[in-house]
Amino acid sequence: MSIKALSYPSPSPPSTILTQNDLKKLAAYKAVEYVSSGMVLGLGTGSTATFVVSRIGELLKLGELKDIVGVPTSKRTQEQAASLDIPLSVLDDNPSIDLAIDGADEVDPYLNLVKGRGGALLREKMVEAASAKFVVVVDDTKLEMLKEQGVEAKLRVEGDGKPYVTDNLNYIVDLYFKTPILDAGAAGKEISALKGVVEHGLFLDMATAVIIAGKDGVSVKRK
Repeated sequence: MSIKALSYPSPSPPSTILTQNDLKKLAAYKAVEYVSSGMVLGLGTGSTATFVVSRIGELLKLGELKDIVGVPTSKRTQEQAASLDIPLSVLDDNPSIDLAIDGADEVDPYLNLVKGRGGALLREKMVEAASAKFVVVVDDTKLEMLKEQGVEAKLRVEGDGKPYVTDNLNYIVDLYFKTPILDAGAAGKEISALKGVVEHGLFLDMATAVIIAGKDGVSVKRK
């Protein structure tokens, strides 16, 4: 089901060109409308999630939200939330989360997600799997199917050539597909079966809603 609705702040007039950051902010503000006082929130990681965390901090400061507890999905998000005086906890102490809000690298028509470009996918999946609702925020450039089966695997490295290491001290192998993945569920199972794999970046049947910001406003897609 798809619902179109304008979010706060309203999109700029047609004569104004919205940047990708403007679109991310629109989607983030719409997502925060799902937040109520007293919630335990999963706080996502990435450029769009940064706008979400900032907005939550702003509403707490204004007194429009109260008694919020955030469970961050990365050190970066933890540091940002702490700087905004958002009370924080960990998944061990809050195994049942009311709502998680996060971005995604790609979204397919069934609301399956590709995540992991930011390297926080393990903790993100743990937090979001523990959440009663999971709202995803993206701009309209992320509405793609998993791109390009042939598949080339590359160890992710830093600029100095050393392997990229996640917050959980894992390595990341990026997979480059030459043809679209037609069965994401089967692909996820096959990747998980590989020895040494801790988790994969396919977030399947997890999203409650996806909020998409585009030049015509903000739309909300639900299953």
